[in-house]
Amino acid sequence: MGWTSRPRAGLRAVTGLVAAGLLGALSVTAVGTTPAFAATQEGVGHAVTPGQPMSPHTPTRNWLGSYIVGGKQVFCVSFQLKAPDTTEVYKPGDELLTKWGDKIPADQAANISYLLLRYGDTKDADQAAALAHLLHSWTSAPRPGHDDLNPSLTADKIGYDAPFHLAKLQSQAPGAAADVDKLTADAEANRGPWTTSVTPPKTDQHIGQAATWTITVKNAKGTGIADVPVKITAADGTLATGDSAKASDASGSTAGSSAGQGAPTETTLNTGADGTISVKVTPTGDQPKLSTSLTAPADRPYVQSPTVNTGAQKVVSTGGEKTLTATGTVAVAKPGKVAVTKTDANTGKGIGGTALRITGADKKAAATGQDGKPLNGPDGQPVVVTTSGGTGAVTVDNLLAPQDICVVEVSPPPGYENAFDAKNPPSVCGSLKPGYTLALTLVNKPNEVPHAIPAGDQPVAMAKGAVETNYSLPGLIGLGVLALVGSALVGFAARRASRR
Repeated sequence: MGWTSRPRAGLRAVTGLVAAGLLGALSVTAVGTTPAFAATQEGVGHAVTPGQPMSPHTPTRNWLGSYIVGGKQVFCVSFQLKAPDTTEVYKPGDELLTKWGDKIPADQAANISYLLLRYGDTKDADQAAALAHLLHSWTSAPRPGHDDLNPSLTADKIGYDAPFHLAKLQSQAPGAAADVDKLTADAEANRGPWTTSVTPPKTDQHIGQAATWTITVKNAKGTGIADVPVKITAADGTLATGDSAKASDASGSTAGSSAGQGAPTETTLNTGADGTISVKVTPTGDQPKLSTSLTAPADRPYVQSPTVNTGAQKVVSTGGEKTLTATGTVAVAKPGKVAVTKTDANTGKGIGGTALRITGADKKAAATGQDGKPLNGPDGQPVVVTTSGGTGAVTVDNLLAPQDICVVEVSPPPGYENAFDAKNPPSVCGSLKPGYTLALTLVNKPNEVPHAIPAGDQPVAMAKGAVETNYSLPGLIGLGVLALVGSALVGFAARRASRR
């Protein structure tokens, strides 16, 4: 039993080794083998049946639509040549020419560039079929004086029969046939060359105050183009979108509608129906600047050529678009300053130590600084300044201009209390211009020195009489008698005093 079992075991071992060797050989062969060709991958579009007659046989279908090459959607521009494989490697080529190597008329070239830019990535089958039809109509159209539609011609020589294919679309894909007219009209209306511009606001810009800038994109006819994405970058300012624009940032969210801390300096907006974008710029520096960048159709499209399979069709995807840029700059209005002098109404000399409040035109709200913020003091009220003791003057600078400024006296200086009315304090106003000094003068009337009468005293009446200059004899005798009588009385009084 043991002897008879050993040969069977050995046979099984040998059989296993042979099988393993065969499997290994098959495995190596499968890994090392490259497929003879890669499949053609059609994208979006429509096939029309049967195809255009040609030699040596009429194709059962013609594909009007896109192809996927290297994961990217492309369109062919050499009718009836071999369709590209999905793994075909392409390199940037030269300017797009016709199938016969002729230059494409400028208007048709501009149409192709525009349509590839606007519809080259379409996922709509009707649009893709219409685009493919138009591309072949322009790049493989039969030449005058040549029999390019003769069905006896081979694939490399036959032209594109546009009426034949349009009729097929009308019967088999009417939506695509309708889109042929729509895309043609769109290209005629909006083809390049495009222009773009940035227009700053007509009014003065001030730090901290938003104003509207306008971005415009126009076609070759000078008409605004709708729905064009524009990248916008602000320097020395922040952005806030206007109502007329569709706004999205890098993440696709809607951009903010007001500026402030953390406001964006870069965003992407789409032009409105009139080809414009309104964006509010809030200056943060002296020279706010707006820069824009957008993708526009090239004047002439460029093809991509196959690097290996030279018999395959040339393809286009974006048409060789170009980048358009524009900038706009405006200088922030220069600040102004107010110089106030407090003077004596009688002498004209300056009065120092007077407290003055700096306000706006209403004499209540604070004036505005160049940074756009209210000029308030620590108490949250409009700032108060004090005049100099020597000159009676004080200056407030770095004020937003233009604006109306009022200076209101807070309390009177010593010696000027009588003329001060707390309900209607002295004030003076004026208009501040950018870069200028507004000179204001506030006058105070000093207290009057009173002519006071002490309490309880009565005024003394004084009369003035005429001075007599002539003399009469009786008067003189009367005076003499009076004098003698007086002397006698004095003597009598003296003797009585001596006896005592």
